[in-house]
Amino acid sequence: MTVIWKPTLDEAAAKWQSLADRLGRERFGPLAEELDREQRYPWETIEALVEHKFTGLFLPRDYGGQGQNLVTTVAAVETLGTHCSSTAAIMCAYQLGAFPILLAGTEQQKDFYLREMTQGRATSFALSERGAGSDAAAIEATATREGDGWRLRGEKYWIGNGGASRYYVVFAKTDPAAGGRGISAFMVDKEQPGAVIDELSDKMGIRGTQTSNLKVDLVVPDSARIGDVHRALRLALQTLNVGRIMVGAQSLGLALAAYREASRRAVERKTFGHPIIENQGIGFRLADMATEISAARLMLYEAARVYDQGGDVSNLGAMAKLFCSEVAHRAADAAVQIWGGLGYCKPTVAERLYRDQRILEIYEGSSEIQRLVLARSVRKEVEDQAS
Repeated sequence: MTVIWKPTLDEAAAKWQSLADRLGRERFGPLAEELDREQRYPWETIEALVEHKFTGLFLPRDYGGQGQNLVTTVAAVETLGTHCSSTAAIMCAYQLGAFPILLAGTEQQKDFYLREMTQGRATSFALSERGAGSDAAAIEATATREGDGWRLRGEKYWIGNGGASRYYVVFAKTDPAAGGRGISAFMVDKEQPGAVIDELSDKMGIRGTQTSNLKVDLVVPDSARIGDVHRALRLALQTLNVGRIMVGAQSLGLALAAYREASRRAVERKTFGHPIIENQGIGFRLADMATEISAARLMLYEAARVYDQGGDVSNLGAMAKLFCSEVAHRAADAAVQIWGGLGYCKPTVAERLYRDQRILEIYEGSSEIQRLVLARSVRKEVEDQAS
């Protein structure tokens, strides 16, 4: 019996989880320190993910995917994250780019872009800008009618898999005066003239991923539009509802990795003739870590289950992302503390996890934004009950 609660998975989910664990142990985990040191995008990892069909795990079979549900995808990403945070983050970026197409794309768009994704030619989600992260309605990129198509102008930033992905879902204002009610989404191929990626972010953590900008000054046909004109902000938020659950899975994988590093060190390391876990300051901290990770796991898998059943996860997904990312923060902090001086130094796993964790409380909606979402829901619930 394990200390940390384990979800009961169906046969398919258990199979994918087991495969993720084997690949993590054999291929992704051994590469993690090198990728972090060199800040190198791991094309060999992409090849392995394509070979074993992870890049199409959550995509419908009609478009070449494996047709797995969100619970299965969460189980796979969580497990990958216990071995390599960057691999889990790459999987999350694949999902984030795919969902606008899944939710609002035409059959032709789905058949092309989703099949491309199964072969490792990914689509990235390009919403944020230098001055518009949490406030998506403040984006300044524009799309104006030009002939039968649209002239896109602007710069996107903080793009996960940026530069490595072939395609981008670019959100732009088609009615600047309407704010969030005037945003549309368009597919852009980075190879077309007028698309430029000229900046890669030098990141604190998940350094085996690639994050870039994208400058556009180009014309795309109307067939490149995803969904209805002026309705893309809602599409972005629907995508982020799922993305938050995925980041919760990435967070949980990191938390589990930190817990394993910390608990192993606490049992093996001796001071004053005894394992340091016998010190209540250490043992109790590990007990709290195991409890928090179990609670986070319960919430995360329930959020994925609710989504698979067609339920509304706008609040539950925000809770899962908020709680899992902050549990990961505390677990990574505890791992460094328990490893002591070694935990502060490269190339210990604890040191790397500490840096990898920090982004989890920022992207796909910061902890502050998740609390804002939930606070608004609390207020609405009270007002509805009073009316």
